[in-house]
Amino acid sequence: MTESSPTPQQGPPPVVVDDEGRQLTLSTVEMRRILASSFIGSAIEFYDFLLYATASSIVFASLYFTGFGSGSLAVFASFATLAAGYLARPLGGVIFGHFGDRLGRKKTLVLSMIIMGSVTVIVGLMPPASMIGIIAPISLLVLRVIQGIAVGGEWGGAALMALEHAPKAKRGFAASFANAGGPAGAVLATVVMSVMTVLTGDQFVVWGWRIPFLLSAVLIVVGLVIRLKVSESPVFQTLEEEHDRRRIPIFDVLCNHLKPVLIGLAVAVSVYTTQSLVTVWGVSMAVDAGEDKTWVLNWKAGGSLIMILTCFVSARLSDRIGRARMIFIACLVVAASAFPITFLIGSGRIEMFSVAILFGQGIVQGLIYGPISAYVAELFPASVRYTGASVAYQGAAALGAGITPMLASALMLLPFGGLWWVGTIWALVALFGALVVALHQTAIDPENKVRARSQQLESTTIA
Repeated sequence: MTESSPTPQQGPPPVVVDDEGRQLTLSTVEMRRILASSFIGSAIEFYDFLLYATASSIVFASLYFTGFGSGSLAVFASFATLAAGYLARPLGGVIFGHFGDRLGRKKTLVLSMIIMGSVTVIVGLMPPASMIGIIAPISLLVLRVIQGIAVGGEWGGAALMALEHAPKAKRGFAASFANAGGPAGAVLATVVMSVMTVLTGDQFVVWGWRIPFLLSAVLIVVGLVIRLKVSESPVFQTLEEEHDRRRIPIFDVLCNHLKPVLIGLAVAVSVYTTQSLVTVWGVSMAVDAGEDKTWVLNWKAGGSLIMILTCFVSARLSDRIGRARMIFIACLVVAASAFPITFLIGSGRIEMFSVAILFGQGIVQGLIYGPISAYVAELFPASVRYTGASVAYQGAAALGAGITPMLASALMLLPFGGLWWVGTIWALVALFGALVVALHQTAIDPENKVRARSQQLESTTIA
């Protein structure tokens, strides 16, 4: 156990840390600043990223994809650019993971925020297809890919900064601040977009939707001020002192840690399948059914608020009953809820949609979203944790959130059984995640028992 040593008559009292540099409590000023940075930084980046998802559901089809006709095909094309951003997230995980594992978590987080904010402002300024033709959808696609790369680097750094500073018994709760920032960003994006639908009325589709995108410039400045004040991860500082930075992290991950990548991806994909079906495809279904955009967005914001609380509760439970057990239970809840939520969304009635999103996003997604950060991060050693966790998690985002809205929209074009197919795929994805968690835990439990027994015998022999 060590203490930091501030100069006399300066700053707060010393912060007590363990032998690995982790703080012993979450209540210190520095730890609170780290958790706030993780939460607020993620909220701002996901405000930008999810703002696009909301706009793709209610605006972009009529502005940038008019060449695809009206109705389902235009929505499908809009969702295709949405998917491109999610598909780019694993690339962002590789790029930012490389620098995060070699140069530090903090520097990469600052860079990802600057890139994300700049792209969001540019989207808000882009002319419609009626003015610049085919350049509009192509430009939107390129900008969305850059957004995906930026947010692909955000989650890993934000989660690790919190997790690697926190005491071991509270790492799940600490890491959940990065994930809780996601729905907080969704609330902010949804509320701002909803307010604009009211304030600008018929002009919302013309220019009102652009204001939330332009506001990103202000939010990025706030986020950078907070993020620049936190200290670098003590785990990375130890690696830096040991000069353990010469490897190319992605090669190390693919050669030596491919199994954890596949495990993390298989489990995390349930999170993003749930998110995209409820908050992207579901919103689009409600708007297409003629429901008022403002009410739809308000219910979406309500679901996100509930999700923040559920996220913290489930993460704290994972610290007590175990990460794997909590996620296994959550996956079973997702599977059991898939068909009821799908048919509530497909009813075309705002009261049914409200129940679907409050329960589906607020409770069901929140249960698995809370502990997933720590679960995926703990699959990898510290030297490649940023890269490995980011590739697994962002790969899940690409599959679960990137492809699912397009797939669901395509299934709804079938002459019969669209909702049944959507619910079936959703349930199977969740059950597969539960199976992977169970098999992995079954495999590592004997290893942990042998290790514990060896340590006990060693202690007895020394005594």
